[in-house]
Amino acid sequence: MARSILITGCSSGIGYDAAVTLRDRGWRVFASCRKEEDCARLREEGFDSPRVDYSDPASLEAAVAQVLAETGGTLDALYNNGAFGIPAAVEDLPRAALADILEANLIGPHHLTTLVLPAMRAQGHGRIVNCTSVMGYTAYPWRGAYVATKYGLEGLTDTLRIEMHGLPIHVSLIEPGLITTDFGKNSQKNFERWIDWKSSAKAAEYERDLIGKWRGRNPVAWLEVPPSHVTAKIIHAVESPRPRARYRITKLAHFAYIAKRLLPTRGADWLIRRMS
Repeated sequence: MARSILITGCSSGIGYDAAVTLRDRGWRVFASCRKEEDCARLREEGFDSPRVDYSDPASLEAAVAQVLAETGGTLDALYNNGAFGIPAAVEDLPRAALADILEANLIGPHHLTTLVLPAMRAQGHGRIVNCTSVMGYTAYPWRGAYVATKYGLEGLTDTLRIEMHGLPIHVSLIEPGLITTDFGKNSQKNFERWIDWKSSAKAAEYERDLIGKWRGRNPVAWLEVPPSHVTAKIIHAVESPRPRARYRITKLAHFAYIAKRLLPTRGADWLIRRMS
């Protein structure tokens, strides 16, 4: 029987690239999406595609039930990939916006993980792979909501890995830097939905720094790499007999990690402001 993996956020970008590549490597891929129309498109491409909306607990339970029914009760790997951003200054984040992103980026992946772990325990093996970000260990201006969810997911994942010690269930973190996807475009939509930036005390800074990047003035855009760089690490996380606890991807992710360790806090803050 082919190894099986459930991947979230497969409508495009990192999730889609991972789904296609792992299927080509012989995996049975359950490529889930938040929207049913995206699931339908993937089914036309030959994927099993249950709908998984992290903000909808019933969709998680239904998806896991479907996966286990179709595999005879087993699942070799889970890749929690789906997430979104709400760019804004922390002081301008409405309570409802923060609750929305925490539900989708942190609570939902945790819930899905708890739903698949019983099957992994019963079969005697499994891989849990959670996608965080360079922003899971480094704060960036205008990204406070996203940073909060990814710091939280890093903490939950590290704790789970420690608690799984002695069991053949391996837990890994994927920590990408800048990846060429639609993430930024989708984040702009959430910004427009939630943030009244023109009334903000930082209105001029929004115009210069955040919106300016969307108009093409991004000093670190050259550091972007394609989703295949992430997929290569996912393959190691789910196939290697000794997967790593962390996979940092892109020069930016490695540089940020080193800077955070070597520089004093104020020095690191200065460097991040210069790069943002």
